[in-house]
Amino acid sequence: MKISFLLHNAYGIGGTITTTFNLAGALAERHDVEIVSVLRNRDNPPLTLDPRVRVRPLVDLRTERDDPLHKEPARVFPAAEQRHGQYSRLTDERIARCLADIDADVVIGTRPGLNVHLALQAPDRVLRVGQEHLTWDHHSPHLRTVLRRAYRRLDLLTTVTEADARVYRRQARLDRVPVQALPNSVPDPVLPPADGSAKLIVAAGRLVPVKGYDLLVRAFAKVAAEHPDWRLRVYGMGEERDRLRDLVHELGLSNNVHLMGAAAPMEGEWVKASIGAASSVFEPFGMTIVEAMRCGLPVVSTDCRYGPGEIIKDGVDGRLVPPGDPDAFGTALLDLVRDDERRRAMGRAAAENARRYAPASVVAEAERLLTDALATRAAGHRPDAGPDALSHTLTGTAHAARDLAHVTAARVLRTLRLRGVRR
Repeated sequence: MKISFLLHNAYGIGGTITTTFNLAGALAERHDVEIVSVLRNRDNPPLTLDPRVRVRPLVDLRTERDDPLHKEPARVFPAAEQRHGQYSRLTDERIARCLADIDADVVIGTRPGLNVHLALQAPDRVLRVGQEHLTWDHHSPHLRTVLRRAYRRLDLLTTVTEADARVYRRQARLDRVPVQALPNSVPDPVLPPADGSAKLIVAAGRLVPVKGYDLLVRAFAKVAAEHPDWRLRVYGMGEERDRLRDLVHELGLSNNVHLMGAAAPMEGEWVKASIGAASSVFEPFGMTIVEAMRCGLPVVSTDCRYGPGEIIKDGVDGRLVPPGDPDAFGTALLDLVRDDERRRAMGRAAAENARRYAPASVVAEAERLLTDALATRAAGHRPDAGPDALSHTLTGTAHAARDLAHVTAARVLRTLRLRGVRR
């Protein structure tokens, strides 16, 4: 089977890039896999990618940033999608051409705007799979309207948690499109797991407000007051760095809390610690939670609505605490700091329980979902939103009247004929 992933930018660092690289590499064991990167801004991806997976960029920002078409706003990529400002008439045209000519059996979109392109522009011979790495609740009402219309033309939609899949089934009204949970995978560890002896807590992720690192620093102050020999390391870069540094200084924690900058891969940092921490206000999944657990760390996490509660078994392999409560978070950390044996036992349980996110497990589920979707299509039950789906979906964007301007009349008519729509 030939599988193509449609990715925003394979040359960056982020959760969706990491999970796409992980799944693509695992699928490459038995399939022909490529990643189509809409944007490119450097010579090579900074994250490690399986050498069997090809990367094909569509727009090279190093040489095409000043292209006149790149100065015009995108017309197909939804205006309500948060990445819209990075898309343009040029990306519209390159994505449309790529999908029209693609020779893959399966194309997998990896964010809402790209899923819209895939739903509207991929030929009928391609299995169209949309991935949602955020949640239905996270999308604006305007974007939800666009997605309801476009996603009806997908063959399969996956979310990263079962909780979000239930919300999509209930609210997106995709009656004939299967919506299934497919968790992110984390590569098998190559280093020995943490032994729970280090007096160190580690957190990792972008330094942005939604990650709640201010709460984590305040919670750790409770640990440092009782156990001043313990340390907290926070890995990542972002807009909150200066504010967090000031907070650390204000609380007198400069000798205990360290903002470490970015690190990739993180495995070598996780195994140095004894406890992982995740303090997000919102978390669609919780990739760093799984990474830490696979390295043998119990994780203390805020119990966001979606991911953490499906990953952590409270009191068994980690702790779940109410969001926005630094006192409860600090108490949970202290419970593990004080009890060496419990901390080590929970670390062992974390490593064992997190095996369900190993590449082999996740890729087996992915293959099952793709096989079922292919069988459904072969049986003639392909989802179809009806003859007006294309125009109705595009009128849901800010550029509705012009959304088809970049597609030739011949291509539009050919697409409509393929789907049985009479002129």
